[in-house]
Amino acid sequence: MKKYLILFLMFTGLFLCGCTNRDSRTVIQFASWGSKSEVDILKPMLSEFEKLNPEIKVDFMHIPQNYFQKIHLLFASRKAPDVIFVNNLYLPVYANAGVLEPLEVNSAEYFPQALNALSWHGVLYAVPRDVSNLAIYYNKNIFDKYGVKYPDCDWTFDDFLQKAQSLTRDGIFGISFEEDALFFLPYLMSEGGGILSDDLSKEIIDEPASQKGLNFYTDLRKKYHTAPLKSESASATMAQMFLQGKLAMHLSGRWLTPKYLEEAEFNWDVAPFPKGDKGSIVPLDASGWAVSKDSKHKTEALLLVEFLASKKNCEKFIKSGLIVPARRDVEQEFLNSGTGSEIFWQIIQNSKPTPVSVNYNEILDKLSEKLEYKFN
Repeated sequence: MKKYLILFLMFTGLFLCGCTNRDSRTVIQFASWGSKSEVDILKPMLSEFEKLNPEIKVDFMHIPQNYFQKIHLLFASRKAPDVIFVNNLYLPVYANAGVLEPLEVNSAEYFPQALNALSWHGVLYAVPRDVSNLAIYYNKNIFDKYGVKYPDCDWTFDDFLQKAQSLTRDGIFGISFEEDALFFLPYLMSEGGGILSDDLSKEIIDEPASQKGLNFYTDLRKKYHTAPLKSESASATMAQMFLQGKLAMHLSGRWLTPKYLEEAEFNWDVAPFPKGDKGSIVPLDASGWAVSKDSKHKTEALLLVEFLASKKNCEKFIKSGLIVPARRDVEQEFLNSGTGSEIFWQIIQNSKPTPVSVNYNEILDKLSEKLEYKFN
């Protein structure tokens, strides 16, 4: 009997010990997309947050593919993460559905374009991390080889076309061509057009200014043949063609800077997009951290957002070379972060937040079908 009593006490002690050691921290879920390099920045950051807030545990939900499809499902099933990384192209869907918590920041710390991009009907729903705008990467070796002057800050569509024509030779194309709306919007916006009106009341793709910019873009490929046809680029991306020395100029974003710094075997630089009738205007998109309206741990979620958005952590993202920061107070850190940083910083001033409605992605799908014949 004594033997059984001892065993009972031993098992009871183990059980009580297990209960005592159970993790009692508040768990909040944080969802984000991102490449391995971005995740490698985030994970130590989240660990530091947990050390500073020992009562909170962050469950990091990394969704590298089909991100918004999965976030849609989580919201629909009322299982949305407490903190969600979002961009301005999808934020209206969630803000309009009332599933995001309104947020407040010190607006003086951020570019107004970033705050506008992540607001819906004047209410901020995500604290900005970065802005995305577009510039012209150019291969200086190709320009030098053919005696073409480098682009400057005042070049026009006419200058741009002349350079593209002069550089298209010997299997090299003057400029990139991509069918995603992101890459033809600068041509439309710089002529005073676009896809949606600024007040989101109507589609303006068929208006004269939009058609002027769209036709100029289409002519780069089909009339002047300064941009590759699909059959000529085959399975290669525009970035791959640029690295292969088959493109003299590539319209793209800051996210390619780390890749080009590491892999390009030629001298390259960055120039602003050329000026159309209304100047040099490129779309400005933004990404940031939102909080679920249904979160049961809003205090902890807001603490995490405040931590991630801090100047100190913004500087860590800058060092990766992947982003153009949405904060104004990190200018010097950004300008020191690599080739072209000054151009990307200057471009923010004339960039325009993409007008995005709740059904914007449906509009883009229909537009893609409509433009297929023009592009190919």
